Amino acid sequence: MRFTTVALTLSLIAAPALALAAPATTYKVALKNAKGEDAGTVTFQQAKKGVKVKVQLKNLPVGEHAVHIHAKPLCEAPDFKTAAGHFNPETKQHGFQNPMGHHDGDLPKNVMVGEGHLGEASFTLNYISLDPAAPNSILANGGTSVVVHEKADDMKTDPTGNAGNRLACGVLTPGN
Repeated sequence: MRFTTVALTLSLIAAPALALAAPATTYKVALKNAKGEDAGTVTFQQAKKGVKVKVQLKNLPVGEHAVHIHAKPLCEAPDFKTAAGHFNPETKQHGFQNPMGHHDGDLPKNVMVGEGHLGEASFTLNYISLDPAAPNSILANGGTSVVVHEKADDMKTDPTGNAGNRLACGVLTPGN
């Protein structure tokens, strides 16, 4: 009986310390369109060499859509312009085909939404971080947002890749 009491006491003391020592390593962003309807999710998960990103789109027009990480953790409809420009802490140009480098908010490919109005893509990005203290952290300064655009990103035209209007948006904060 004494052993059980000691073990229980130790576990009650250790549990809060373990919870504080292990910050969340997965963040899920809910995307909404201008009417506030569900447009999918984007999941960010810390990996050994970067951040795994899984984009799941739904209820959007058929075709290729650019998805970008934007600088501000704001998504005010109808145009989502409060999300500001792309996350770009190193003030680079836009697009993976741009010789001047790419924004940290640029994703390496577009997401295709098919006839069922669903689309999915996964990436591992080694140029962003989920560590709020890192200079390339998408969680620093209150967070960022994820925006889905009406057209495909051409991967080279600064500042937006000619991706068109913003169709959906979701906020990423340290509390997600």
